[in-house]
Amino acid sequence: MKKVVTFGEIMLRLAPPGFLRFSQANNFDVVYGGGESNVAVSLANYGVPVDFVTRLPNNDIGQCALMEMRKRGVGTDKIIFGGNRLGIYFLETGAVSRGSKVVYDRAHSAMAEIEEGMIDWKSAFEGVEWFHWTGITPAISQGAADACLEAVKAANDMGVTISTDLNYRAKLWKYCDDAKREEIMSELTSYCDVVLGNEEDAEKHFGIKPEGLDITTQGEHVKAEAFLSVCEQMMKRFPKAKKVITTLRGSLSASHNTWAGVLYDGKTMYTSPEYQITHIVDRVGGGDSFMGGLIYGLLKYPEDDQNALNFAVAASCLKHTIKGDANLVTVDEVEKLMGGDASGRVAR
Repeated sequence: MKKVVTFGEIMLRLAPPGFLRFSQANNFDVVYGGGESNVAVSLANYGVPVDFVTRLPNNDIGQCALMEMRKRGVGTDKIIFGGNRLGIYFLETGAVSRGSKVVYDRAHSAMAEIEEGMIDWKSAFEGVEWFHWTGITPAISQGAADACLEAVKAANDMGVTISTDLNYRAKLWKYCDDAKREEIMSELTSYCDVVLGNEEDAEKHFGIKPEGLDITTQGEHVKAEAFLSVCEQMMKRFPKAKKVITTLRGSLSASHNTWAGVLYDGKTMYTSPEYQITHIVDRVGGGDSFMGGLIYGLLKYPEDDQNALNFAVAASCLKHTIKGDANLVTVDEVEKLMGGDASGRVAR
């Protein structure tokens, strides 16, 4: 497989141990992660050559984030240095009827202060087949949005396949109003060949809603057919898109979700098997693990969208059993679950 490049911010994640609340914590568990870095780690685990591009502070904490990427087999040669701090997010892990909670501390981070022209995108995309970004990056700052637009334009000019996970984050979009946000996301998404997003992403970014569906009433079972209209509207809005995908999460509680996905290629709606995830260990990074699995699947099975989708859903199902941001599973483990073995027996 040819190389994949992802672009975004890697952060320091600080979380109270176990299911403690912030007010109970005397110490925090440390993890490094972020949407695009998580995708890169997944791909590296699957044997795909992948580079992660970001801006890090040249200090001990920035070096720790860099080492985390290198440890996972992710290329870091195109990372640039500058600024004074790494972005932070605090995670309180929910259980049963209490949802998880995230508090961001990423203002004035090295990545938030990135500017157009800092990254040599022509060099970054040399010999690259696929580029991935998420809606989190342009939400950080105007400079990050400008750098992301610079990236998608360069990737498009060089014939690189471009994907996005729309990832609406209400707590991040602070530097512009809703109209400007829609303008920024619409221009960026117009360059994409593969678009991943759920019903909230489509509505918040583009005003696109599932026709004839009140998503608030879905509860445990989210019907794949209800999202056909979203996919059709997305393709009409963004004609370059060849595939529109959404994950289907039914939430019985913070600890028990159903998990599936659909993929629409303009003609056929592919639906994955649905998994019952009954004892969630960590759901942060679930969408990123899906995207990592999807990119791998589409590269490995370019003529088999059903298999690519099934791989992505199985991979992200397994992510819910792993503590931390990134999905640390192998192709063999994903294919074992795809084959129906969910026993969790010891491999001897």
